[in-house]
Amino acid sequence: MKIDVSTANPLKHETPALVIGCFEDAKDELFSACDAALDGCLSRLAASREFSGKLKTSHLLHTLGRLPAGRLLLVGLGKKGEFSSERLRQAAGNAVQALRTARIATFSSALQLAGGLPQALEAVTEGTLLGSYAFELYKTRDRDERFNFEGMTLLLPKGLTKKEAGAGIERVSVVCAGVRLARDLVSQPGNVVTPAFLADTARELAARHKLECRVYEYEELEKLGMNALLAVGKGSNEAPRLIVLEYCGAGERSRPVVLVGKGITFDSGGISIKPGAGMEEMKTDMAGGATVLGAMQAVAGLGLPLNLVAIIPTAENMPDGKAYKPGDVVTSLSGTTIEITNTDAEGRLILCDALHFGLKYKPAAMIDLATLTGACVVALGHEASGLMGTDQRLLDALKAAGERCGERLWQLPLWDEYGEAMKSDIADLKNAGSRDGGSITAGWFLKQFVGATRWAHLDIAGTAWGDKARPCSPKGASGVGVRLLVEYLRNR
Repeated sequence: MKIDVSTANPLKHETPALVIGCFEDAKDELFSACDAALDGCLSRLAASREFSGKLKTSHLLHTLGRLPAGRLLLVGLGKKGEFSSERLRQAAGNAVQALRTARIATFSSALQLAGGLPQALEAVTEGTLLGSYAFELYKTRDRDERFNFEGMTLLLPKGLTKKEAGAGIERVSVVCAGVRLARDLVSQPGNVVTPAFLADTARELAARHKLECRVYEYEELEKLGMNALLAVGKGSNEAPRLIVLEYCGAGERSRPVVLVGKGITFDSGGISIKPGAGMEEMKTDMAGGATVLGAMQAVAGLGLPLNLVAIIPTAENMPDGKAYKPGDVVTSLSGTTIEITNTDAEGRLILCDALHFGLKYKPAAMIDLATLTGACVVALGHEASGLMGTDQRLLDALKAAGERCGERLWQLPLWDEYGEAMKSDIADLKNAGSRDGGSITAGWFLKQFVGATRWAHLDIAGTAWGDKARPCSPKGASGVGVRLLVEYLRNR
């Protein structure tokens, strides 16, 4: 979608549709002016409760030539005292959903003029770009009739120059492009996005942004001793890989932040095979890796002054005669021995090798993201990602970043008592305990491989994929974590 800016008066601006924000309990100057131009139509809508300004509501009406705008889209902002950047972002997403339904491809937005928030233009841009996303690559019928947005014009608040606005819009566009990359990767089917495909994506990203890229193949992983990662991939014809991307924006002496993303491109459960119902969604088990790639693209595009390393262990978890099985013992890269009690607890196995590998970079902080446990979905649903770690300042910084960008986190404990469930009778650890506290015991397992490093673990099992559309996220892949990581890294 092409984005333009204009200093025009909304009441004199010609456009197929003008989007304005409406509070539930207050009328601002623009609302009142539009109401007067339309002979009190907006007041009558409010009086009849046909449109009251509540959150997640909108109403489209024709202006019948009384305004230069052909149509007016009213978007609810809720109560004025509760107004925030996140509500404005959601309102912008809600607006493009309504415009899509009405098949209005070109429009102008005055949402950012409501409420006087300092970052209003960026919030509206972000909500619009996120909300207008659609993955339709494999829909071949009626392609000529398919709807696509063409352009949006943002009407500038007073005191904001076109140059300043352009810089903010460009920053947001770069971050949203990273979200789109993550969403595209997660949305693709498992017969397309394989470990080799993720490796090729990383190479292309490195070439485009002048990053260092190294892909460790099967034989190299054997020599390194990454037996936990190799064990998970043994049952598939697709060889596992370890993908490493390095971005240097702060000089060689600056310690990097290391991001680790789980990259299981399809998770059948292995020998501990999953039920058939819903298994098609297991193509999403590489969402952590997709998020890390999206964040790396955004950071490189923004040119942030820091060093960043992305590590993505990737494999398919499939059952065959060579597959690892319950009762096996594997020796991880760290030397820790692990008894396999459930081959469907594979994410922690590939991550434990990748986390230990990441220690060689002497990271200032290490953050992993993974669709790790169904238990996290049971605990937190689809509204927040689980957060655990070893450094409270890091966890607090990530939580604050999540609140600012609307990707909320909720901290879970990592007390040593949870580790009792992960003790093995014949090895140092086992890879799965009981169902009780399953997201925490999985996090505790990962903690054993990070040493004294400042480390945070994000379980995005409930937030990486949605069964219903939201204002800023379609049904399906959400791209969760990209904006969170960029927000955190920008504020380091």
